[in-house]
Parts: sequence; C-alpha cells; structure tokens
Amino acid sequence: MQLSEIRINLCGAQSGRLKAFCSLTFDNTFVIRDVKLIEGNDGLFLAMPSRKLCDRCRRCGEKNHLRARYCNNCGARLDESRYQQTQHCNSHSRPKLHADIAHPINADCRLDIERRVLQAFNDEVERSKQPGYVAPNLDGDMGDFYDADVVSDGALRLRPTATVH
Repeated sequence: MQLSEIRINLCGAQSGRLKAFCSLTFDNTFVIRDVKLIEGNDGLFLAMPSRKLCDRCRRCGEKNHLRARYCNNCGARLDESRYQQTQHCNSHSRPKLHADIAHPINADCRLDIERRVLQAFNDEVERSKQPGYVAPNLDGDMGDFYDADVVSDGALRLRPTATVH
C-alpha cells in the first residue's frame, strides 16, 4: 500500500504547538483524516487520529471519558483516579487517556509517512507565502471517492449503517 496523496491544512500562529491537520490517502482508495502535525520537544511529529478512552458510570452505566469529574448522564461524581485502575501502568508512566484509531504498524512505516508528510508540510508552508494562496480542502469532494461507472443511474448507493425502527 502506497501513500498516494497528502493534503496539508496549515494552522495559524495562534494554534501553539499544533502546526497542521493532514489527510493521508493510500492507493487513491483509502483516506485517513485528522492526522495532526505537532511541534514537540524534539521537533515535529505526527499524531494519528484518536478517541478518548471511556469507562462507565457506576450509578447509571453511561460512558464518560476518563478525565470526567461528573457523569454526563446522571451528574454523579466520578472517581478522578479511576484511569489508573483501568490500566496496568506503573507510577512513572503517563496515563493513557486516548487510543489511536489508525496508526502505522511498525517504525519503518511511521518514519516513511512522517518523512513524506514533513516534506509536504514544508512545501505547503512555501506555497502559503505566495499571493492568492488558498488552503486545500481536507475533506475533498465526495465525488472523488466514488467511480461514476459503478453506479449506473447516477445515484449514490450507500450501505446502511444502522437499523431504523
């Protein structure tokens, strides 16, 4: 699988450590959005899209992220140290509050993606200095994701994702 397109949307100077949002397309068939390019202590690095880790309220069973102080549903006070109970970590490691949604499997893959994204970022920074610069659209046009000859009557057919009652 090859990285076929990288779209970079630069963040303004007021964004602090967040330098850009990226959209990565593989083989012109699979896209990963919301990849962040962040200025870390050792330079720029990629942060893959992630979700907050959750647990359930003991009172009502509603999901709440691990740093929540109160339940989003019933308002019950939550144990603020419960994230330590849900993980097998020693006292010296940082608590894991997020889980990657998509990520490279090995270091070589990560290094290759980072190298190419950093080059695209530097190219985009140079383009942004030109008069009339327009930032690329990370979402793309939905037409980009469908082949016209797949659907004969011109209507998009999407697989249902939920049951309607």
